[in-house]
Amino acid sequence: MNGTFSSLLMLLAIAVVLVWLFRRIKLPAILAYLVAGIIAGPEVMEWIKDPDDYHLVAELGIVFLLFSLGLEFSLPKMMAMRRWVFGLGAAQVIGSLLVFMLIGFLWLGEWAASLAIAGALALSSTAVVIKQLKESAQTATRRGQMTVAILLFQDIAVVPLLIIIPLLASDSGSIGYTLLIALAKGTAVIAVLMAVGKWVLPYLFKEIAKQRTDELFVLATLLVALVAGGMTHLFGLSMALGAFLAGMMLGESQYKHQLEADIRPFRDILMGLFFTTIGMQLQLTGFVNNLHWILLAVLVMSIVKIAIISSVARLMGERDTDAWGSAISLFQMGEFGFVIVALANNHNLLSPEIVTSMIGIGVFSMAITPIIIHRLKPLVDAIIRTPDSIEQIESQRTPQGDGLENQVLICGFGRTGQTISRFLDAEGITHIAVDNDPLRVQEAVAGGARVYFGDSARKDILRAVGAEKVDLVIISFADDARAVEVLKELRLLNPNAYVIVRSRDDQNLNALQNAGASQVVPDTLEASLMLISHVLSHSGIPIRRILARLDKERRNHYGEMHGFFQGSETDMGPEMVDKLEFLRAVTLPEGAWANGKTVASLDWEQHNVQLKAIRREDEEYPNPDDATEFEPQDVVLLVGKPRYVEAAERWLLEG
Repeated sequence: MNGTFSSLLMLLAIAVVLVWLFRRIKLPAILAYLVAGIIAGPEVMEWIKDPDDYHLVAELGIVFLLFSLGLEFSLPKMMAMRRWVFGLGAAQVIGSLLVFMLIGFLWLGEWAASLAIAGALALSSTAVVIKQLKESAQTATRRGQMTVAILLFQDIAVVPLLIIIPLLASDSGSIGYTLLIALAKGTAVIAVLMAVGKWVLPYLFKEIAKQRTDELFVLATLLVALVAGGMTHLFGLSMALGAFLAGMMLGESQYKHQLEADIRPFRDILMGLFFTTIGMQLQLTGFVNNLHWILLAVLVMSIVKIAIISSVARLMGERDTDAWGSAISLFQMGEFGFVIVALANNHNLLSPEIVTSMIGIGVFSMAITPIIIHRLKPLVDAIIRTPDSIEQIESQRTPQGDGLENQVLICGFGRTGQTISRFLDAEGITHIAVDNDPLRVQEAVAGGARVYFGDSARKDILRAVGAEKVDLVIISFADDARAVEVLKELRLLNPNAYVIVRSRDDQNLNALQNAGASQVVPDTLEASLMLISHVLSHSGIPIRRILARLDKERRNHYGEMHGFFQGSETDMGPEMVDKLEFLRAVTLPEGAWANGKTVASLDWEQHNVQLKAIRREDEEYPNPDDATEFEPQDVVLLVGKPRYVEAAERWLLEG
C-alpha cells in the first residue's frame, strides 16, 4: 500500500511540474501527461511497474471524456452545417480509413489491427485544433468553420469505432452476425437511455436543482454518467457509448453548463491519468530504434489527410485557400487516437512495438500542431503560390477600409473600448483597436470590428497597427500598471500623439501623466461629474454654466475633487453578470433554419433579443429592413442578456 501511494504521489508531482512547463512553452497538456507516464513507467524510473493497475481509472477517464463530448454535441449545429459535416467530414474519415487500412493490411496482414491503426490515424485533435483556432482568431473564418465541421464528424465516428474494435477482438468467425447482434443491443440500450433521458432525468435534475446543493448536483452528474456507461457495458457494448448518450440527452437541457462545470475537474484529472498510462506503455528503446519510421508515418499520415480534405473541399466548390487551410489544420493524430490505441492494446490487437510507434506518431504530430496552425498563412501561400490570396480571404473577416489611414487607436476592446468604437463609427472616424483576449477578438472580428489580437504593451504590436501614425490614442482598460507600460512603448514610437488614458480613480494620476498621458479620465471622478451635471441641471443652473464648470474641472485635472471619505467597496458579483446585455455575432452556415426568412417573420421579442445589424460580404446593414432575407454566411449581431443570446443562437440554427 505504501509503495502504491508513494508511486502515485511521485506520478502526480512529476505531472504537475510537466503540465506547468508544457503550458509555459505553449504545448498541449496531453503531451505533458504522456511524458509523465514515460518517466514514471517501467522504462525509466519504474515508479509504476504495471500500468494495468490503473486500468479502471483510465477507463473512467474515457467515460467522462465521452460524457463531456455528448454535452457539447449540438444536433442543431450539426444539421445546420450538414453539407460540410456529412459531405467533407464523412469523406475525410471514410477515405482516410480506407487508405490507412489498406496500408496496414499490406504491412501486417490483419484486418482487425489495420482497422485499429486506421481509426487512430484518421482522427485529428479536437482539443488542440479548436484551441489554436481560437487563439489565432480563425474560428469565424470559412476555413475555420470547415475545420470545426470535420472535427464534429470525427467526434461522431469515435463512437462506432469504440464499439467495433472490441467486437473484432472477440469475433469467432462470423463478423456480420456479431455486428448484427451488437446493433440490436445498441438499439435497445439507446431506446432505454433515451426514454430515461426524456422522462426521468429532467425531473431528477429539477428536484436536485431546487435543493441548491452543489455536492448533490455533482454526485448526481457522476451517477448519471457512470450508470449510463454501466448499462451499455451490461449489454456487451462500450461504457463510453453509454456516457456519450447520457451527455447527449442532457446537452439540450438548461443544466448543460452546470453539468459541464461539475464534470470538468473529474474528467481532466482522470483523462490525465489515462494519458499517463498510455505513456507508460511506450518502449523507449523501440521508439528510438524506429524513430525514422515514426517520422515517415507522420509524413504519410499528413499527406493522405491533407490530400483527401483539400481535394474533396475543392470538388465541393470551396476556394483553394479555405480547402488547403482546413486540410493542413487537421494533419495530426488526435487524443481519441490514443483512446483507440489503448483499447486495441487491451484486446491484444496491437503488439507493443506498434503501440509504441502509434504513441510516437501522436506525440510528435500534436507537438508541432500549434506551430503549424499559427504559421498557416505562409504555408498556404507556399502551396498555392498566390501570396495575396490569404489576405483577400482574411479581409472578409474585417470591414472595408483597412487601407485607410487610421485617425484613432484604441488599446483594449472591452466594454468601454467597444462603446468608443461605436461612437467613432457613427461619426465616420477611421480607427483600429488591439486587444489581448482571443475570444473577444474572434467575436468582434466576426461582428465586423477592426480589432486585432495582441498585447498593446509590445512595441512590435503597436508598430504593426500603425501607432506611430495616429493622432489620437485611447487606452480604454482600467489597469494603471499596464497602461504605464503601453505609454512608455507608445511614446518611443509616437511622441506627438494625444493619449487619453482611462483609470479607475485618481490614485495613479501623476504616474500616468509622467509616463506620457495627455489626459487621464478616472472612472469614479467622471461618474461624479455626470451626477453633478444632472443635479445642477435639475436645480435650474443654466447648461452653459454647467458645461463650463465641468470643463474647468477636467482642465484642472479634477483638482477640487481629489480626496474622499473611503468606505467599504463592493465588487460586482457573478449574479450581476446576467443583468448586463452583451453583443454576440452569430454566423449562419449553410443549412441554418433562419436562411431564407425575413427579419419581420422572426419573433425577436419572444426570444428577448434585439437584432443590431447584419453583416454580408464585408457590408454592414444596421437596423435592417423587415423585408431583408437572411442568407448563408450572414453574420447576425444580436443584443441581449447572455442566456437569451445563447438560446437565440440555437433558435436561428434549428428553429
